[in-house]
Parts: sequence; structure tokens; C-alpha cells
Amino acid sequence: MTAVAAKAQKAHQAQTGRVVDQGLAALNALDQTRAAKELAACCASSRWVAALTAGRPFGTVAELYSAAAVVLTMMDWPDVLEALAAHPRIGSPATGTDPEAAWSRLEQAGAQGATVSTAEALAAANAAYEDRFGHVFLIRAAGRSAEEMLASALDRLGHDEPTEQPVVRAELAQIVRLRLDRMLDGLRQRADA
Repeated sequence: MTAVAAKAQKAHQAQTGRVVDQGLAALNALDQTRAAKELAACCASSRWVAALTAGRPFGTVAELYSAAAVVLTMMDWPDVLEALAAHPRIGSPATGTDPEAAWSRLEQAGAQGATVSTAEALAAANAAYEDRFGHVFLIRAAGRSAEEMLASALDRLGHDEPTEQPVVRAELAQIVRLRLDRMLDGLRQRADA
């Protein structure tokens, strides 16, 4: 743990009597620019990143999760679209070495084992979804098979815009929560190094 993070953690413990998660302490101790970069890997909405960065320090991981969820619900649709623009199509793994790309590849592992026919059907469903709604088909892919993602895409193609937007927001919230966990894990590992 860096000296700054350790000092922030000790000060918080002295004030509240609570033990602070090392990953959270590290996030709280980062400068604005570095914190924004870490958070942007969780959600690419600049409004979300700015609100979470400004909301630090968080006393507990639960407070971080709560703030993240609240900001997501308050985002206007263009903010959601900004976040969606950073997500690759299901079945088309992200390239790059940054945390967001690595996390995306992990999340989409279920799509990688798809049969050729399922992969083709998923690609067609992705294209039809993008034609219908004007943005990438977003689903929490972690823990789901290609067949499950395909069934969801086909089902959601029957939605109108007012029905689909809350579904997209819910999927984004699930992804953000998973990525916050991954971000905190990475910060913990760096703090322990």
C-alpha cells in the first residue's frame, strides 16, 4: 500500500472505528486524474466518472456501490449512450491491454465457446439490434452462455424504445458493479505489491 493510501486508511479508521478495504483506500488516495482513469474502466460515461471521482472519499465499499448505482439511475440517455459506445459487440472481444478490454474479454468468455451457428445467429441478432435501437446490444455477459445471450437479444428485439431503455440501464448497472469489484481487486493487488 502506498504511504498516502495507508495514511488515509489509518485516518479513516481513527475517525470511524471501521476497517477500510485496501482497494477502496487506494482509490480514495488517488489524484483526480488517476481516479478518473480507474473509474472510466468501469463505466465510460464522463458524467458518471466525474460524479464518482468527486464523491470520494468513500467510507465503505457499500458506499461506493451505492453512489455508483445512484449516479447510473440519474444519467440522461445520452450519458448511457456514451457508456455503451465503449462496449464491444457480444462475440467480438475487445482488443487492447487496458483493464476495460481485459475485463470485457473475461465477461464475454461464454460467447467464445459458441457453435458456428450460434455465433452467426448472435452476430445477426447484434446487427438487427443495432439497426433497431442505434447502439450496441448490451448484456451482462459474465456467467451467461452464448445461447442465453442470443435468446435475450432475440427477445429484446421485440421491445420498443421505452421498454428497452430500462433493460439497458439494468444490464449496464450489473456490468458496472462487476467492474467496480475488478477495479478494487486490482487496486488491492497493487497496494499489496
